[in-house]
Amino acid sequence: MAFTIQFVREFTRLGLHRSVGGVLALALSRELTPVVTTVVAAGRVGSAFAAELGTMQVSEQTDTLRVLGAQPVDYLVVPRVLACVLALPVLTLMSFVLGLASSAFLADSIFGVSTSIILESARRALRPWDLISSLLKSQVFGAIISVVSCAWGVTTHGGAKGVAESTTSAVVISLVGIFIADFALSCLFFQGAGDSLKYAMG
Repeated sequence: MAFTIQFVREFTRLGLHRSVGGVLALALSRELTPVVTTVVAAGRVGSAFAAELGTMQVSEQTDTLRVLGAQPVDYLVVPRVLACVLALPVLTLMSFVLGLASSAFLADSIFGVSTSIILESARRALRPWDLISSLLKSQVFGAIISVVSCAWGVTTHGGAKGVAESTTSAVVISLVGIFIADFALSCLFFQGAGDSLKYAMG
């Protein structure tokens, strides 16, 4: 919605209101929803993973698992990685739908750009690859969050202070990794000249 406020009025003054939906849909699907959703997940899920596993490590619960014949990585890390990789695309898709709907409502109620025009423009601009690339990005980001957070968690030492340091480091490194991966994936997925907005304008 903040993104909508910033550019819809400029587009309408230029007479490009019929391309607003396409720009919104492309921005949300390709960049905004996968990145913003993952940043929230990194703060919430990544910190929880690091803190929980770090606490288990410093309290020697992982050593107990080894004594019982269970591998801590198989028992504690793998399920978390799979959960992140599978859940983040679903959350990203939900974020995209809610973001586009709320932006269309805002554009209609404040700037007078009809919701039907926005949705039709979005339909013409979006290609299946736009949504597929968004879901692929979120899977990669989910893997980064879970692997980094679990790695910092299971290597924690130094008691409660070590848990706090591991949690902070896990979130920061996850965010840096997400931004680097986003740039690399965007370069890989979207090369050459684009024509999506041409279709958005009808």
